[in-house]
Amino acid sequence: MNYTGPKVKISRKLGFSLTAKARKVMDKNSNPPGQHGGKKRRGKMSVYGQQLLEKQRLRLQYNIHERQMTNYYKKAHHLLGNTGELLVQLLESRLDALVFRAGFARSMQSARQYVRHGHVFVNGKLVNIPSFHVNPNDVVQVKEKSRKLECFQDAVRASAAPPYLEVSKADFSVKYLYLPPREEVPVVCEVPLVVEFYSR
Repeated sequence: MNYTGPKVKISRKLGFSLTAKARKVMDKNSNPPGQHGGKKRRGKMSVYGQQLLEKQRLRLQYNIHERQMTNYYKKAHHLLGNTGELLVQLLESRLDALVFRAGFARSMQSARQYVRHGHVFVNGKLVNIPSFHVNPNDVVQVKEKSRKLECFQDAVRASAAPPYLEVSKADFSVKYLYLPPREEVPVVCEVPLVVEFYSR
């Protein structure tokens, strides 16, 4: 189950916006949530607290359940290479993540919904599983009938894809070029702290 609670409140707690609405609110008030959010003196956060916060930041940016996050870490841990970088690559290879990064959705939550409702094809085949693993050189495309919908038109106009994606706005398609290094993935998170959290 993905997170369905208040996005603005959790965004203020994490320190960055998860949705466009949260971004507007945080431009006016970026303090933590609560009546005394901007006044309360907060003590120094413990090491565990920092690790937990970074784990929550990463998990909520991909809008996934804790169990899914744990499974992704276990899979990354058993692969050869840097666990943190592999973890981000696994998360970034999710179908809903690529739909969002390509600019076909304005938020990760919207991308998940579009996939669930059958608006997205992978290599010409309909896929309605948000966690579907997309491989390099795969092509993701919005269904032809769906391209005229206002939600897709508005999202594409403001899109700016990262370098590991080749986007064609004309036919609403994106090619996944390669597994991205951590520095190219636009997530707000100290990934080494996430690895430390799960390796306790």
